[in-house]
Amino acid sequence: MEQQKVEQLWGHLHWLTVLSQQGSFTAAADRLGVSKAAMSQRVAELERVAGVALVRRTTRSVRLTEAGQRLVDDTRGAFEQIAQSFAQVRDLAGTPRGLVRVTAPVAFARQQLVPLLADFLRQYPEVRIELDLSDRLASLATEGFDLAIRHSATAPDTHVAWTLCETQSVLVATRAYLSRMGSPQQPQELLGHNCLHYPRSQDRPAWTLEKRDPAGQERVTVQISGSLAANNSEALRDAALAGLGIALLPDFSAQAGLQAGELVRVLPDWTPVDSFAGQLHAIRPYSAHVPRAVSALVAFLRERLAPGFGAGL
Repeated sequence: MEQQKVEQLWGHLHWLTVLSQQGSFTAAADRLGVSKAAMSQRVAELERVAGVALVRRTTRSVRLTEAGQRLVDDTRGAFEQIAQSFAQVRDLAGTPRGLVRVTAPVAFARQQLVPLLADFLRQYPEVRIELDLSDRLASLATEGFDLAIRHSATAPDTHVAWTLCETQSVLVATRAYLSRMGSPQQPQELLGHNCLHYPRSQDRPAWTLEKRDPAGQERVTVQISGSLAANNSEALRDAALAGLGIALLPDFSAQAGLQAGELVRVLPDWTPVDSFAGQLHAIRPYSAHVPRAVSALVAFLRERLAPGFGAGL
């Protein structure tokens, strides 16, 4: 009888594991798609059967007791194996299906990713996508994301990265701004312009540019200043479109404005470096099995994005 009662609580143990990852009843309930009250009730039932407190509740957070942490540590691997085995069984059907949770930078997602996802979901009607738009570097393992799109040079050692496409950085402004303030012909002339930039540190901002020609390579770093700094390339693009100044953008943010003639390149013979990474990656935690829906999404994005954005600049 006692064994039967414990077996009935296996699902409760999984909920406790999710609670330990999320750190609050509200976040854990959202992750599981249940109410906060149901979450609290399950944990209370587990504590009654265990005969010991598993969770310390405060007004601001939830922490596991020593007994609760031991339960989570001892069962986490089993639940991960169950999830992996079930995903493998579902994939035997051959058709990509199920939920794929994706996190991606705000600007890239709004301008490039969302328009592509419409075609993908029409092609794979049994797949559902939950998209998190955030410039914050989320933890894939603890927050339950299957895939992260990252504008970065490398991936963590514990993760697998697929290169989606090459990218580059560009300087852009409106014709009206350049007509009013002059169009710089050399990097040093940026000193006389309102430079819209991405804040990297508390130090005075600087842009580094390279020029390659048959005579060799030239590299120049210019200390710039401007009336607006923003940690989102879409905001910088909109400020440039408003004629505020010269913006340094990743190509995927500048592409539409350049193609429409609303923006023009500044110092087109020079390439900004060391500002934004040169590649877009799809990243996921390492596992022996990759769900078919995730593989299908990565393959689709690589095909659509492979030409990169430089051709449209």
